[in-house]
Amino acid sequence: MLNDIKKTAEQKMQRALEVLKGDLGKVRTGRAHTGLLDHVMVEYYGSMVPIGQVGSVGLADARTITVQVWEKPMLAKIEKAIRDSDLGLNPSNSGDMIRVPMPALTEERRRDLIKVVRGEGEDAKVSVRNVRRDANDQLKKLLKDKEISEDDERRAQDEIQKLTDKYVAEVDKALQAKEADLMAI
Repeated sequence: MLNDIKKTAEQKMQRALEVLKGDLGKVRTGRAHTGLLDHVMVEYYGSMVPIGQVGSVGLADARTITVQVWEKPMLAKIEKAIRDSDLGLNPSNSGDMIRVPMPALTEERRRDLIKVVRGEGEDAKVSVRNVRRDANDQLKKLLKDKEISEDDERRAQDEIQKLTDKYVAEVDKALQAKEADLMAI
């Protein structure tokens, strides 16, 4: 019973860390990477699908993403979807391929992105702490129902606190890496 609570708490904390890493991957740095276009949706025969399902996304060089379209009529739709996305990118169409150059980041834009990244990190920490609170509430309920002893509850709370500290440190480490990446020119 106690092991189930601890295991569930650790899984939820791990999930919060994975979500943070996914969100950080969407914050663009000066370098190109294919994951940047993962959440851009394009209309394909009446339904919205990710760009990766209508063409192959690749890298031409460190600052250029390419999209090789599988069907010619989709060129204009993909180009428009990238332009209309919140990424601030300006794609160009070369007839059979779309090139998306990554503009260099200004110092001011880098500072803004760091604020965004720190906000994402704080959300992840709050999520981890909420998992801790929920697990501790479950432990208190077990103690109240006399299913566990006070010593067991205290030990389990200490272990959950150690898990929380571990995952908060992981969040901080991910944030530091992303901030260093953003500040690199």
